[in-house]
Amino acid sequence: MRKTRQSVSTLPEPEDAAKERGGIQSIERAFAIVEEIARNRDGIGLAELSKRLGLHASTAFHLVRTMVSLGYVSQHRDSKKYRIGRRLFTLAAGAFDDIELVSVATPVLEKLSRDSGEGSHFAVRSGDEIVVLAKTAGTGMFQMADRSGTVRPAHATALGKVLLAALTADQLERYLLSRELHRFTPKTIVEREVFVHELEQVQRNGIAYDDGEFDAEVRCVAVPVRDFAGRIVGAIGISGPVWRLSLQALQEKSVRVRAAAAELSAELGARPVEGR
Repeated sequence: MRKTRQSVSTLPEPEDAAKERGGIQSIERAFAIVEEIARNRDGIGLAELSKRLGLHASTAFHLVRTMVSLGYVSQHRDSKKYRIGRRLFTLAAGAFDDIELVSVATPVLEKLSRDSGEGSHFAVRSGDEIVVLAKTAGTGMFQMADRSGTVRPAHATALGKVLLAALTADQLERYLLSRELHRFTPKTIVEREVFVHELEQVQRNGIAYDDGEFDAEVRCVAVPVRDFAGRIVGAIGISGPVWRLSLQALQEKSVRVRAAAAELSAELGARPVEGR
């Protein structure tokens, strides 16, 4: 009797391979759940979550329950809706140090400089100081001589105004009590009430200007950069000589600065802000 050779496709899958494939599928589903929950800031219920991902309710429930127990997902006590947990925020916040921020910001700054023709800067607040973490030169003549790591006065620069405007009322009060608003040029704002009003405008409009307030020959514009939690973590802007960067040109090029801020914010996990 002739023996029939068994087809390879009908051979049973090794137990280890089956387990591995099942494990990968569970990981894929878990990340899909996290991403879907993150897209719903007001929370999402189990039924809707299962429907959107095409998962059986029991499968979604067991995966979400595990993530809740680990702290990566939280569940509202009354609505029973799921939201991103604190542990995930902690991991994300720890993923970016200054070196990582520079590597992420530099390509955005290079593009902004090409588009605007002006020098571009990205700054963060370190204590009470404003530190320029990254910069790129523009394409126009007479670029500003500046370097990364430079400390700039917050009250006299567009970058600094953006970062100060992000402070709470108590934090700003402490800052103003501990710092003198030093005059660098005739245009520097040194009156406390006037400066607070300036910051209110920056906060309301989401943009700050420096019209020769730190250097009489330089104008700047800057806007906030946000992270995954919507917090202002930095400021991005451009600067150029007053004879080339008129107030009208500054207004026109601010559109490019806003676009660069949106791009960098997206790299840091921020969601688009409606109306901006």
